[in-house]
Amino acid sequence: MLRHPLLSRIRLSSAGLLAFGLSGSLAWGQSASAVTWKLQTINDQSPYEACGAADFNGDGRMDIFCGDSWYEAPTWTKHKVREVPASGPNPHYYEDFSDSPLDVNGDGRPDIVTCNYFGKRVGWVENPGGDARGAWQEREIDLPGNMETGELVDLTGDGQPEFLPNPGNVVVWYELTSRKPVMWKRHDCGSEGAGHGVGAGDINGDGRRDVLTPKGWYEQPAEAGAAWVFHAEFQLGAAGVMILGYDVNGDGLTDVIWGNGHGFGLQWLKQTKSAAGEREWTKLTIDDTFSQVHTLLLADLDGQGEPELVTGKRVYAHEVEPGATDGSVVLSFQYDRASEKWIRSTIFQGDPALNAPNDAKDRWALKDFPAGTAGTGLQMAAVDMDADGDVDLVCPGKSGLYLFENQRLPR
Repeated sequence: MLRHPLLSRIRLSSAGLLAFGLSGSLAWGQSASAVTWKLQTINDQSPYEACGAADFNGDGRMDIFCGDSWYEAPTWTKHKVREVPASGPNPHYYEDFSDSPLDVNGDGRPDIVTCNYFGKRVGWVENPGGDARGAWQEREIDLPGNMETGELVDLTGDGQPEFLPNPGNVVVWYELTSRKPVMWKRHDCGSEGAGHGVGAGDINGDGRRDVLTPKGWYEQPAEAGAAWVFHAEFQLGAAGVMILGYDVNGDGLTDVIWGNGHGFGLQWLKQTKSAAGEREWTKLTIDDTFSQVHTLLLADLDGQGEPELVTGKRVYAHEVEPGATDGSVVLSFQYDRASEKWIRSTIFQGDPALNAPNDAKDRWALKDFPAGTAGTGLQMAAVDMDADGDVDLVCPGKSGLYLFENQRLPR
């Protein structure tokens, strides 16, 4: 079983690139989970792939922000509050790749931290206050490069989350240093590890959360402002966001969990130590039956105090990739330490796009997949949406916006 904390931190020996062992797939078992789910359609015509959940209008209920609108609980009334342009030449991608709630300006209302791809922009979208139905204005933070997504992560350990985006050309993160006036500080880790995917975790157990990349990890220094040393210990390929640093098997060493964002495979690296005390990694497969594993998180779904791994298929990450027209899935996994197997539970299983056009430029998720097809997009929200004491899931994507209500506890 998985244990907390959700994310960890990192460090390396002087050995440089350590042994990278390969192993065949670990078998996973199918579980009749103790958790059942009620699917609610928020907007089956929403094409946006990011979302965030917070009380945006101050009425004490959890609302949903996605793309150009926020949805007011409990009726999920849509309030369009901004314009979001198409992302480059593809009319089915939009310049909204993160909708992360954070009270940026200290007025007591959640704003949205966001990023985009062709605009190369990290920014924050200001909640106007009141009933939050007025126009939300975007404020630029920086232009670091093309980004698919980003997440809020407490990298510094001070209880205040930082924004960790995924530009493919550099590894950077942004610290909110002042709310009045709003000021952000850019932290550059370097470009050696830059690629498709980013995350965080304490690899070396020094109590400091470091940054994970597809090519290794950046060690957070003991002194603020010092250089983040890069350790090229592994190659993950086109990883999703987040790459999770987590002690899967309970041996006290932080492992690495990631998905193949543009192919099949959900995998983890098991960390061990050699006889000489050097770090070694063994690559293991969690599940290779679904593709386009772009986002994943850890959340305690069953209320047992240990988080499950939650992920699924990003519908049409690109329309021509392996498994692109396969049925969408939303899944959770628990690692059983006694059997050393991952136990899979199905939250949603969709039908394939049987009549998808052969030409990728003619494919459109809202037409090709059956109505009500849920996926995991570029971002999910794991929040108690209905205040009943358990964790629910908000899942956006090109095939619509959906809420999975956890039925573990009675209303």
